[in-house]
Order: sequence, then structure tokens, then C-alpha cells
Amino acid sequence: MIGSLVGRLLVATPLLEDPNFARSVVLVCSHSEEGALGLVLNRPLGEPTALHLPEWTSRSAEPAVFFAGGPVQRHVVMGLGRDRSMVDAGWWTRVTDEVGLIDLRFAPNDLGDAIASARLFVGYTGWGASQLEGEIAGEAWFVVNSRTGDAFAEHPETLWSDVLRRQRGRTRELAVFANYPEDPRWN
Repeated sequence: MIGSLVGRLLVATPLLEDPNFARSVVLVCSHSEEGALGLVLNRPLGEPTALHLPEWTSRSAEPAVFFAGGPVQRHVVMGLGRDRSMVDAGWWTRVTDEVGLIDLRFAPNDLGDAIASARLFVGYTGWGASQLEGEIAGEAWFVVNSRTGDAFAEHPETLWSDVLRRQRGRTRELAVFANYPEDPRWN
């Protein structure tokens, strides 16, 4: 197994044609020898959070809609939050220094002002033991560092190219893919 990818981004390479993941950006929330779990950050569904979970509307990052977190268990809603307190709590599973999974059994008012903003996802991505490592070795994913703002991007439709474009250092060669056409025949 490669080192833990928790908190890192999986950016779909142009080789990944599965419609669930084409041009997707996935935040890895859990990764161990048993498998991995992540959330697709750039698939807004257009369904306002106010329609189903109105108590989260005031905390929802713009656009305040549900996102397709992935093709697994599309009846499950998961939340990511930006932490103001930096204190681990029973309703929180840290993913990065400032971002974590929120236990949505707690109402936003129960959390006080610890959560600066949230994003709600329907479903998630999941991989069995060694499956993700195999996909990375097969060049389906670029693995890059995340930024706090990635999980709450105001313009999620450009996140794929934005993440690739900002690569520097040893991953700078990935920036060229930011302009890769959706259909290479258009080039």
C-alpha cells in the first residue's frame, strides 16, 4: 500500500472515461489497507439544500446545493465542514487541518459556531483493498495536495482545470492537462 492519501485530491486523468469520474476531483476522506472513501467535489446537483435540510442552509457554502459525492449509496447524505475551532469533537472526523466530515445527526445549532461553512453530498466514492492503488498505478488519477478552499469552491465546474493549472514543483507537468479538451477530436 502507498502512504495514506487522506486529505489529498484525486484528479481524474483524461484516461478515466467512467462517466461517474470523468474530470472529477475527489477529496480522500479515509484511506487504509481495507480501502478508501472520498467525495467528488465538483459535481453540483442543483438541488438546493434548503429543500431537504433547511437547517444547514445558513452554513452551506455557495452554491448552496447538494453535490454528487459519488456513485456509492446515493441515498446517504454526507457533510464536509470548515472548522473554526480546530478542536476534535465527537461530531467531527478530521480530513485536513481545516476540513472534516460532519456527523449530520447533529444539528448545526448543536455545533455552535465551530463550523464556518459546510457542503452536503449525496453518495460517496469507495474503493476496496488495493483498488485505488491499482487505479493510480494504471494512471486513472493524478494525486495532488488539496487546499481548504477546494472542498468549498464557489465555482466547482472549473475545479478540475483550476487544480491542475496551479500545480508547481514536481507536479508542474500536470498543469498542461488543465487545457485538455473534453473530446480530444476538438483539438
